[in-house]
Amino acid sequence: MSKQDYYQILGVEKTASDDDLKSAFRKKAKTCHPDLHPDDKAKEAQFKDLNEAYEVLSDADKRAKYDQFGHAAFDQTAGGGNPFTGGGFGGFHDFTDIFGSIFGGGFGGAQPSRNAPMAGEDLRYNLTISFEDAAFGVAREINVTREEICETCAGSGAKPDTKPTRCTTCNGTGQVHRQQNTILGSFSSSRPCQTCGGTGKIISDPCETCKGAGRVRKSARIAVNIPAGIDDGQTLNLRGEGEAGYKGGPRGNLYVTIRVRPHKIFARRGFDLLLDLRIPYTVAALGGEIVVPTLKEQVKYTVPAGTQNNTTFRLRDQGVQRLNASGKGDLFVTVTVDVPTKLTPEQRGLLEQYAALSNETIQTKAGGKKGFFKK
Repeated sequence: MSKQDYYQILGVEKTASDDDLKSAFRKKAKTCHPDLHPDDKAKEAQFKDLNEAYEVLSDADKRAKYDQFGHAAFDQTAGGGNPFTGGGFGGFHDFTDIFGSIFGGGFGGAQPSRNAPMAGEDLRYNLTISFEDAAFGVAREINVTREEICETCAGSGAKPDTKPTRCTTCNGTGQVHRQQNTILGSFSSSRPCQTCGGTGKIISDPCETCKGAGRVRKSARIAVNIPAGIDDGQTLNLRGEGEAGYKGGPRGNLYVTIRVRPHKIFARRGFDLLLDLRIPYTVAALGGEIVVPTLKEQVKYTVPAGTQNNTTFRLRDQGVQRLNASGKGDLFVTVTVDVPTKLTPEQRGLLEQYAALSNETIQTKAGGKKGFFKK
């Protein structure tokens, strides 16, 4: 019988990332785990196939071989060898091991071994920058307090020239297994060893610097390169800049969320800039050249005659640099026609002449407020 494609089993595309694979695996594992479906052979077989698929695709080397040769890459009869070693399914010695890793030890499942390498915790940081720095990009340094490997004991937790000893209660596994016989059948469960705290080791003479933890809290200066075009609320992922891992595990990541201060005159819409600008009444009527501020410099723009209030003009490529791409957005200038509130007698006379030529009825000085009240 031909085997089902591993990507189809997990329900992901061939371009899926490691995080996509892990998420799909955890989601599907919860629907077919044998502990949730006892005596269901179909679910057990489904879970076995699911675990086998994830074991291959989560390993970069195995995934590359599978993408090239398919299942034949791991068929012993075809000379490919078998990637699954040891008991159980895909490196998991029994269902309770993986069940514990998915559900956190619930339903009587085993807890993940604290003696195994584990990635350090991820960290988050909010960084506030100016509007211009977001538009043009900037390099910053931030101060982050994080857990680091203790230099005194090199992370062992034991005083220099000493070593931790293997816990005799759990035989160094960090887990204590328990078998129970009930009227419903025989049940087995695993719990972290209370003697060693699940580490599998006993530190008789702890390191004085880290007090046996193997890690110490330190402050670090970290460079952050903020790309041009970043917007408020976007997050940068600095891989490996989180807290130190456990038992040789990799560092976590540092997620830097950018907060952008508002600008005094510009607003932003995507990569475009918005600007409200007042122009003289005469320029709006007759047309003329105005000076428009941009993020870099002032530029000249010719306003056409007869421009109405709230008209918007578009200045191409005067916006924000597109994030991780070429080109810029545009600058949209909405004009407000500035009607004068005070006129000299000469200015008023000229406007009255214009009104007369246009057959417009206006309020003259003689017909002002004083004449109104006399009525």
